[in-house]
Amino acid sequence: MNIAIIGAGNVGRALAASFTRAGHEVQVTALHPEHAASVAAETGARAGVSNADAAAAADLVVLAIPFSSAREVAIEIRAAVGGKPVVDTSNRMTYGPTGPEIDNGPSNAEQLATWLPEAGVVKAFNTLFSSNQADPTVDGIQLDGYVAADDPTAKAVALELVASIGLRPIDVGPLGRAQQLEQLAYLNIAINALNGWSWSSGWRLAGTPASLPTAA
Repeated sequence: MNIAIIGAGNVGRALAASFTRAGHEVQVTALHPEHAASVAAETGARAGVSNADAAAAADLVVLAIPFSSAREVAIEIRAAVGGKPVVDTSNRMTYGPTGPEIDNGPSNAEQLATWLPEAGVVKAFNTLFSSNQADPTVDGIQLDGYVAADDPTAKAVALELVASIGLRPIDVGPLGRAQQLEQLAYLNIAINALNGWSWSSGWRLAGTPASLPTAA
């Protein structure tokens, strides 16, 4: 699969490493080209210059950027992603006086879908810390990769991608479930912040049928 990752922070770096290890062709772009070049050199991906060009050449686009930049990037890539899966990895969070707080507004993925009406917007990878995105096994346990989307073709491609890097793919239903996935990520973040944990915990559903992915 040809994948464009927009963003060269911790998430972009971790997913680039996992995708290239799984045999995918990966191009990374970033606001600062030197950051994309650094991630590419570290992971075996290629560095791109233009978000739009990278998206046009890709089968699937992953947004690994702060959501505050998502609208601007969406406008930039809109013409290039019609009919393609666009994966939102972000979480709708703020920070208050006592630490992380959940924002109960519409999910980031649903907002992104309004900016990219011709793309198949998918929520995935957001419930994992970057360490788990790079290595999806914790204490010998394969972590879950939850996927939410309205477009069945985009969802199928995303589930295949999730499985290819070693996560257990689980279809959680329509894009509206992205709000719950963002809340699930928030819970993991809040627990780690509260207890001073090592930011390596992850989610695994027990008691599920052997035949996955499962639709909720």
